[in-house]
Parts: sequence; structure tokens; C-alpha cells
Amino acid sequence: MTQKDNIRIDKFLWAVRIFKTRSLASDACRKGRIIVNNIQVKPSHTVIKNEIIVVKKLPAVFTYEVIEPVGNRVSARLVVNFVTDFTTVEEKAKSDTGKSGRSDYRIKGTGRPTKKERRTIDRLNDDFFNK
Repeated sequence: MTQKDNIRIDKFLWAVRIFKTRSLASDACRKGRIIVNNIQVKPSHTVIKNEIIVVKKLPAVFTYEVIEPVGNRVSARLVVNFVTDFTTVEEKAKSDTGKSGRSDYRIKGTGRPTKKERRTIDRLNDDFFNK
């Protein structure tokens, strides 16, 4: 294998935009939330073509297949050249419902909260976290 082919799983997950940062991807590996071919892997696992990667981002479980390992972060448009998403629609819906259950979640397109709404959100969070 050449140096280009030795891509770590945490770097790959960050590069194809499954995780926002590489450290989040590493933490997910350490917590056992990344499964490759039915085996939990460490962040140093080397990614190989045609591997099936299962990512547990609670409450949803996402499934991907590696088309081509990549180490550098790619634009969102180019992600489809490196990974295939096999996640079901039901699992993606679980991910969306998890966000809407939060008190500070805002529907996309509604803009920033007003000063009054911000104070209400802060009051709710203070009551929730100071119990």
C-alpha cells in the first residue's frame, strides 16, 4: 500500500463530513460508536475500499460504504465520490426528531431569536439545568 492509501478512520469520517471535527470522530471511535464490517474500531483503523461503516449518532444509526479513501476534507458536493450512504429514511427521520425535542431548537428559516425569545430560552435552560 502506498502512503495515500493509509487513511485513518477518524480522518476519513471528518474528510467526508460525517463529523464536524476530527476529534469528534476520534471520540466516537473510542466510545465504540464506529463499527466497520461488524467490528468496533479504534481511531487508528485504516480505511479500505468497499468497507461498510456503521456510525451510531444517537438516536439514529447511519450506514456508509467507502468508495475511495480520502484524507483531505472535501466539499459537500464531492462527498458522493468517496462514500455511499445506505442509511434508511426512517433512521434519518430519527435524527431530525432528536433535534426538535430540544427547547432551544429553532425551525430552519425562522432566523435569530428576538431579545424576548432569547430571555425565554435562557430562563427555560436555567430551570432545566439547575434542578
